[in-house]
Amino acid sequence: MTIDKYGGDGEHFLKDLMDLMVPIEGGIVELRDYINVNKWISSDYTLADPGRESDRKVIIWTEKIEPFYVMKYPVTQHLYHFVMHQEEVESSANDMPITEVSWLDSIVFCNALSRILGRTECYTITNESENTIYNKQANGFRLLSDAEWQYACKAGTKGYRYERIDKIAWYQENSNGSVHQVGKLLPNPWGLYDIIGNVWEWCWDLYDAERYGNYRVFRGGSWAEVENNCGATNRRKSMPDLRVDDLGFRIALTKL
Repeated sequence: MTIDKYGGDGEHFLKDLMDLMVPIEGGIVELRDYINVNKWISSDYTLADPGRESDRKVIIWTEKIEPFYVMKYPVTQHLYHFVMHQEEVESSANDMPITEVSWLDSIVFCNALSRILGRTECYTITNESENTIYNKQANGFRLLSDAEWQYACKAGTKGYRYERIDKIAWYQENSNGSVHQVGKLLPNPWGLYDIIGNVWEWCWDLYDAERYGNYRVFRGGSWAEVENNCGATNRRKSMPDLRVDDLGFRIALTKL
C-alpha cells in the first residue's frame, strides 16, 4: 500500500498523523464497575445491562499506567478510508468519526496503519478474537487499554466528567440524532477531543473472560446516549464483531 497523496513515501503522512498524537505521562488509575451476581444464562447478550441494584456488587481495582501517546480525536472517516481503501471520502464527512466498525475492524486498521508507516504490527489476529495476541514490544498503532482510556479521559480530574456535558460532548440532548465532526467542542485538560460523547470507543481489553467470554470493552458514551451514560468511568461491553452507528475507536502508540 502506498501513500500517493503524500508523494509515495509516507513522510508527510507520518508527520501529519504524529502531530495529532498527544503524550500522556504515566500514573495510577482507579477503576470500578458493577458485577451482576445472577447466573449468566443468555447467549444473545449484545450490550451492557448492569442489572437491578440488589443484583449488583461494586468491584474496584487500580492499575499502573506507563507513558504513552494517544490521538487527540477518534479515528475519522477520512483517515479510516484512506488507510483501508486508499480512497477519499466526501469532504463533508472528512472529520466525522468512523462508525459501524467492529473491534476486529479496529485492530485490522491499527495493523494496516502500522505497515504503511513502517512500524511493527501490534496484533497477531486469530479466528478466535479472544486469542488475538497483543505484542507489547511492538512500536505500531494500537487501541488504548481499558485503564489507559479512563486515565486519559479523566486527565487528572476527579469527577465523572471534566466539564459541563454541553461544553464537551455530543449526546442525546444536543446531537439532533446524529454523529458530529470531531473537535467542535472543548477538549479535556490534556487536549483530547470527543473522548466523552459523540461515539463510543473500543478498547483492547476483554471485559470479563470468565463471565462473558470474548466480549470487549468500549467507553465514553455517544450521540445517542442520555447524559448519565456519558462519562469517564462508564464501561460497556459487546461482541467483537458488533457494528453500530455510534461506536468507533481512537488509536494510541506506546512510543513515537
